[in-house]
Amino acid sequence: MDYIKIRFGDAFDHYKLKSEKSIDDMFQSLNTMFRMEKSTWKPHVDIYETEEDIVVKVSMAGVDKEDMEIEISNKAIKISGKRTGGTPREKVTYRLAEIQYGAFERVLFLPCTIDTDKVTASYTNGFLHMDLAKLPAGQDSDSI
Repeated sequence: MDYIKIRFGDAFDHYKLKSEKSIDDMFQSLNTMFRMEKSTWKPHVDIYETEEDIVVKVSMAGVDKEDMEIEISNKAIKISGKRTGGTPREKVTYRLAEIQYGAFERVLFLPCTIDTDKVTASYTNGFLHMDLAKLPAGQDSDSI
């Protein structure tokens, strides 16, 4: 059975990520050569809640399981990796080139605290699907 690499850790540095992103956005709007972020594209994401879970679905067609990494804290998820195969062929004329290749990274802050002991993930047909169990109301992650 193939497994998806998931690392669990403490909460991400929310403020550092926000400040880096806003500086990147400022320079990116001026000129794409100033791009400070390592990612070249961002996979599309759906996040929804049930009573018990937060469900995250990520569209990553063409990304091999071995080329993705997931880091999970009790309040955020970081999904990163790369899509390979985007080298242009010689002696061809592109008429349309919309598929993005290279590195990507998404940091998703969750609407509530999750139980990192109760996380499941699968990757099928280009979609990463994660079920993240919510902590019961009033239960602090520090008390686990």
